[in-house]
Amino acid sequence: MALLLLGAAAVPALPAAARAQFVGLAPRLRDSDDPRVFLLRGENLVDARSRARNGDKRLKAAYNALELQARGLLRAGPWSVMDKKRTAPSGDKHDYVSLAPYWWPDSTKPNGLPYVQRDGLVNPESRADTDHDAFGKMVDAVETLALASWFTGNAGYADRAAVLLRTWFLDRRTRMNPNLNYAQGIPGIVEGRGIGIIDTHDLPRVLDAIGLIETTTNSWTEQDQRGMVAWSREFLQWLQTSKNGTDERDAKNNHGTWYDAQLTAVALFVGDTALAQRTIAKSAAQRFAEQVLPSGEHPQESARTRPLHYTLFNLEPFERLAEAGRHVGVDLWRWQAPSGASLLQSTRWVAQFADTAVKMPKADVTPVDPSEFLLPLRRAVQVFGDPVIAAAIGKLPKDVVETDRSRLLYPDVP
Repeated sequence: MALLLLGAAAVPALPAAARAQFVGLAPRLRDSDDPRVFLLRGENLVDARSRARNGDKRLKAAYNALELQARGLLRAGPWSVMDKKRTAPSGDKHDYVSLAPYWWPDSTKPNGLPYVQRDGLVNPESRADTDHDAFGKMVDAVETLALASWFTGNAGYADRAAVLLRTWFLDRRTRMNPNLNYAQGIPGIVEGRGIGIIDTHDLPRVLDAIGLIETTTNSWTEQDQRGMVAWSREFLQWLQTSKNGTDERDAKNNHGTWYDAQLTAVALFVGDTALAQRTIAKSAAQRFAEQVLPSGEHPQESARTRPLHYTLFNLEPFERLAEAGRHVGVDLWRWQAPSGASLLQSTRWVAQFADTAVKMPKADVTPVDPSEFLLPLRRAVQVFGDPVIAAAIGKLPKDVVETDRSRLLYPDVP
């Protein structure tokens, strides 16, 4: 197995005995009191919670914003795939359904079929009566409630998160089947595509949220945990064996990167550390080498109609993979591709555009939200301590910098 080289030595595979201890429930990969998280940093969360409770003024605005958002979610949802009126082509309403966002009716055809592509422009129909928005709302709510429970100690937030999780994933009346067979279908062309797997790219945020709520509430039971691990195992198998899964695995742009990031996080959650290690060390490293120039530019993304958005959108999963690598002995953060491309340079390249006076050669057809910069830039500053990236954060709107929850996730970063 080709593994990512760290200096002159390859990362060794975990011995069989070490792998065996992780089979079963989601493993605690750190021998500490940190929460069981894979993309977030447990030590940061412990530190930030202590600081916030002791009145650290730097964290106050983000802490208050988080709690305000969580209070507003106590009565939100629950969301379910059963809420939509449409039924999947399978006839099973438990199957997730969505439509390709950039495909529109063909105005030259009487019935509009087959749809035609308008890259970067979202067809409102794709957000109506599908599962796409419901999944996104569930993820945002679960993460917000879990973080609020962690920071405030209010178990009521975690209790509500547990309800939302059980409704979407576990309750047999409302659960989503663990597949994406009908994600991002295109009317008149296809019922579902591998590209649709990107719809659940934020599933790993849910898995980290579970690691938080299990420390703050008894509402998330051992039975719930076992059910979530079972669902995740089935989904992981589907990702690796279905046609849609293998199609997405073979994608050469951000879709392939997000596939690896999603696969790795789910593998860690169910205890398959060998798969996680292999994916980061082999697949993700190869993707980075193929997709990123020594300058840091992502040419396939910068050629899109939303170049800055998609560059950030491809950097994010590479950073998530680098964070996950800390749990399995793979340092993607400091690795360099044969061309010299690196995550440090890639983050520096995109960081320059945090200053709105600096323009990409081609403008995005829709504006980029300044908050899109914060997670990738703050993660990189924590790892590298790079003054260029840190300075770029200062170019973003002050209210966004101060209130964004990434302030709590990386408390030592500007």
